[in-house]
Amino acid sequence: MSIILTLIIIAVLVMAHEWGHYIAARKIGIPVYEFSLGFGHRLFSFKRDGVLFSVRAVPLGGFVRLAGEELDDKDAPEGYFNRKPIEKIAVAAAGPLMNFVIAIIIFILTLALIGATEGSNEPVIGKVEAGLPAAQAGLQQGDRIVTIEGNEIKQWDDVARNTRNSGKPALDIQYEHRGEIYTVSVNTAVLDAAGSTGIGVYPIFIQHRYSLAQSITMGFQQTYDLTKALIASLAVIVTGGATMDDVAGPVGIVRMVGDFAQLGVVTLLTFAAFLSINLGFMNLLPIPALDGARIVFALFEMITRKPFPREKEGFLHWIGFMVLMLLMVLVTFNDILRFFKG
Repeated sequence: MSIILTLIIIAVLVMAHEWGHYIAARKIGIPVYEFSLGFGHRLFSFKRDGVLFSVRAVPLGGFVRLAGEELDDKDAPEGYFNRKPIEKIAVAAAGPLMNFVIAIIIFILTLALIGATEGSNEPVIGKVEAGLPAAQAGLQQGDRIVTIEGNEIKQWDDVARNTRNSGKPALDIQYEHRGEIYTVSVNTAVLDAAGSTGIGVYPIFIQHRYSLAQSITMGFQQTYDLTKALIASLAVIVTGGATMDDVAGPVGIVRMVGDFAQLGVVTLLTFAAFLSINLGFMNLLPIPALDGARIVFALFEMITRKPFPREKEGFLHWIGFMVLMLLMVLVTFNDILRFFKG
């Protein structure tokens, strides 16, 4: 089931990305030869308005083949290569932009139609995780925490602040259970040994739906926040602060989709939105074979007033594609190793 969900999500995100390129090219007047979902052997296809729409055997990508992109089609007068730099930039940027739009739409529809799960700030326990100190001490769902180490607890933020990384081997917690007040000592020494935080209690979570206006505002905000988080993660990778275990390929994504699906449709849709942001942002990087490199070549033409040599650009895109494929193989191999390690 995880594989099917993953393929559906990837297909939708790739289709949206390529649709952005397709629409921009058609609006500008660049002839489109083919709109393909997937790579490799063509499984089936149909032709409409002079465009071949196809589905191919490897469902991990897609492409839009434009007139004037390939070396043997360089004489196409209305083709991509003969267009103004600003038009080339518009076509190249439209795909990634569509991925950000899809993420925003997912957030808006999710918040307006389904809602978001929010933690209540009341200091009442909504869940106790088995095996952690709170459960071992006898705290239960529905208990209201009154004090921790003598500090009055008025809201859930106070609970988190007084339990996480306390540095104490035990915490005296006073709580209310069915109208009676009890005091218990919660052993936190095991947490320090394991490098964990918290004592294993969580607030009550409430499903809350938002108005359309609120959903639109929050949709843009969540997309912005996830983009910032993605940039921060990439900065860690570039500076050498991450390893191959921190990067996921197709196999890793399948596992994550399965995990998030178990947590509910909202969590799964949020992950899909993050994947869309990831796809859009990564394609904007100035790496040959990606849209970002096409934008760079168009900017070069805009500044120098002459196009980057077409044969050299094609060669760089080919090299970039080979490097990306090699990276994909390495990441997938690492995913498989991680899978068998459990």
